[in-house]
Amino acid sequence: MTAKTILTVGILVCMALGLALAGWLFVVNNAGAVFRAFAAVGWGLAAVVFVRASIVALNGTAWAYLLGGAFPVPTHICLLLRWIREAINVVLPVANVGGEIVGARLLTFWRVPGGIATASVFADLLLQASAQAVFALLGAALLMQLTGIWPAGVELAAGLGLAALALGGFYAVQRYGGARVLDRALAALAARWPSAGSGADFRLQEGLEAIWRNPGRVLVTTAMHMVGWLIGTLEVLIALALMGHPVDLKEAIILESLTNAIRGAAFVVPGGFGVQEGGLVLLGHLMGLAPETALALSLVKRVPDLALGLPGLLAWHWLEVRRLLGPGRRVPPPGAERGGAPSTARFPRNS
Repeated sequence: MTAKTILTVGILVCMALGLALAGWLFVVNNAGAVFRAFAAVGWGLAAVVFVRASIVALNGTAWAYLLGGAFPVPTHICLLLRWIREAINVVLPVANVGGEIVGARLLTFWRVPGGIATASVFADLLLQASAQAVFALLGAALLMQLTGIWPAGVELAAGLGLAALALGGFYAVQRYGGARVLDRALAALAARWPSAGSGADFRLQEGLEAIWRNPGRVLVTTAMHMVGWLIGTLEVLIALALMGHPVDLKEAIILESLTNAIRGAAFVVPGGFGVQEGGLVLLGHLMGLAPETALALSLVKRVPDLALGLPGLLAWHWLEVRRLLGPGRRVPPPGAERGGAPSTARFPRNS
């Protein structure tokens, strides 16, 4: 059995276990009441989808700004690719990282070198995770203040401390030459099997250095991601208000930040199935929220996953088909917004 097969089986097993947990939670917590609470949101679901779309757009803008210091790309391209990244991560069984791989590949359709494209995704992912860690720390502090459950708060803080160490290690690998190991491996692969691709020209480390040498862009990108996490609390505020269980901003931050932290920690579970539901039930219990209401909130948060995710997969398919069929419409050049000459760049053919 190959490593790829083992990984695929592992992801599918995690997904099956997560779905089983979610199903069990619905059964033991009065599924009928859960669906009635969900139905009470009504047209408010459109507002929740709009909030999520705004977050995706903000994150795409942040990615474009970060990338601009190394290889400027029109913002609308990064918006499109960020949408596709999110769609793949929330809809397909890819352990919440497949979207980043595809996003880096699609970025090369606009003549961005592979090393810079991959570096921009790595850096963007790190900055978003760093902002999430700060957001989760805020949520943990508010939970301790609200409930007075300090032991649980200490455990949460310890978990966040470990996450901070992991993020610091990920940054150190990117910033201080760790990617050269991958560069050398790709170069060796290209030398041994030329048909495998131009690994010698990948230059991931150079791409990372080009991204990180712009600290101003790094800080602005991190701030934009932090705003995105905060905007996500609107989903909680809207949904619970329409269910007849309004919460204040502090409680919404607790639910949003810690649910996302729990889901992020269990990233190997595709879509966070079962993890999101269990996290909301647990946090809801600490905050006096009925389990059926917490599960209905989870259902509400699944709606934008599908409403944005399924069209996002179609957009991905459209890009791939255009490339497969050969030259299509002209693609805006990376330097056009800076006054460059009109581009003749097209989707490249597969060789």
